[in-house]
Amino acid sequence: MRKLTVSAFVSLDGVIQSPGGPREDPGGDFRLGGWIVPYADEAIGQYLQDLLSQPFELLLGRRTYDIFAAYWPRVPPDSHSRSIADPFNRVPKHVATHRSGDLDWQNSHALTGNLVDAIRVLKRQDGANLLTFGSGDMVRQLLVAGLVDELRLLIYPVMLGRGKRLFGDDALASAFTLAHATSTPRGVLITRYMRNGEVRTGTFEEVD
Repeated sequence: MRKLTVSAFVSLDGVIQSPGGPREDPGGDFRLGGWIVPYADEAIGQYLQDLLSQPFELLLGRRTYDIFAAYWPRVPPDSHSRSIADPFNRVPKHVATHRSGDLDWQNSHALTGNLVDAIRVLKRQDGANLLTFGSGDMVRQLLVAGLVDELRLLIYPVMLGRGKRLFGDDALASAFTLAHATSTPRGVLITRYMRNGEVRTGTFEEVD
């Protein structure tokens, strides 16, 4: 069974909405779009290159797909973003959408039927591991169903106070192991968490 990894930019208070610019997702009158931009540096660029250096297929929600499809196929050949654009343009893209007729980005495929069932089937197929960026609504459904195997979180030193969050109250209780953590010169934590079964509990008993 192939693994499903969620990569996300997240604030200290769990917000993932509109990290790259104000027009990505202004829903709910969110006015702080672009909050990751001041922290961009070579360390984050290297993280993304390393992440995309392994075989993968993209799993995207429709809003994120539309943002990506409008940008990555149009990156100029001499742009520094080619190291991201080339694999994004090349790999298969599985899209959670009710509008399958206009997936014009090359190698894009609509997921049909119930989303959770479709992704369970996708995970059982042969192929590269699945990688998700953004796609908050879809990711929250995956967390409820316990389908996320790995979390790659870039945690930014900001509190946004409002906005769409990565984790909902109905996420499946799960334990994760911290497999890697480092920080950038500007204070962004780059973390990798691997799913590790059920939550284990205990008690601190008073000793007489």
